[in-house]
Order: sequence, then structure tokens, then C-alpha cells
Amino acid sequence: MLSVLRDQLDLTGSKYGCGEGQCGACTVLLDGRPARSCITRVGAAAGKQITTIEGLALNGNLHPVQQAFLDAESMQCAYCASGMIMSAMGLLKTTPDPTEAEIRHGLEGNICRCGTYPRIIAAVEQAAKAMKEGRR
Repeated sequence: MLSVLRDQLDLTGSKYGCGEGQCGACTVLLDGRPARSCITRVGAAAGKQITTIEGLALNGNLHPVQQAFLDAESMQCAYCASGMIMSAMGLLKTTPDPTEAEIRHGLEGNICRCGTYPRIIAAVEQAAKAMKEGRR
């Protein structure tokens, strides 16, 4: 699916990392649940809603999760950012007020080579708060 998203649909926010579903850079949402697009066959996504990082902003406004990642300065090189954000989206759909342990578990398998994990966790906490306050 990653190749179709990037090469045919020009949705380049999902990144090719390991090609084995281990790093999380290619994470998208399939019916609201995080999925590694590099190992998901296109046929497995048939009839399902696919959401990429490009589909989060609304009317030019960033989604609270995207904004929180910026506000918390959680990105250094940003290669992992779209996958981290999409995994955070999946987590916050099922666990709107996660503990730090739940955030760590929800982001498990997403690798940040720059090591900004404390800021990423802070961003997810900030996003959860913003969403709870009704900001989308």
C-alpha cells in the first residue's frame, strides 16, 4: 500500500523506513486503527477507510495532534513524525485520556532515531488535553 500511496496517489507523508513494518514511519490509519502501510497489501485495504497524515488537517487548520507535535518541538529530523502522529491518532481514538504508560504502549514500534521520545510523549499528552477540551 505504501508504494501506491506515495507513487500513484502522490501522498508522500507516509515514509519508507525499514520496509518490514518495524519502524512505524509508514503508519496510516485503516478504519481508524494504525497499520504499517509498507507491509499492508492494497487488497487488504479494499473497502476500508484509509487516512494518511495528509487527511488530518481540516480547512487549513492542523489537527490538535499535529499542532501538539509542533508546539512540543517533538520533531528533530521529522522522518518519524507522520508515523508517530498517526499512531497517536489511533491511540487517542480508543484511549482519549491515556496515561504515560498507555502512550508508550500506543507508540511502541515507532522508532525515532533522534531520540525525542520525552517530547513526543509530551505532545501526545498535550493533544489529548486539547481534544478533551473540544478542539476537534
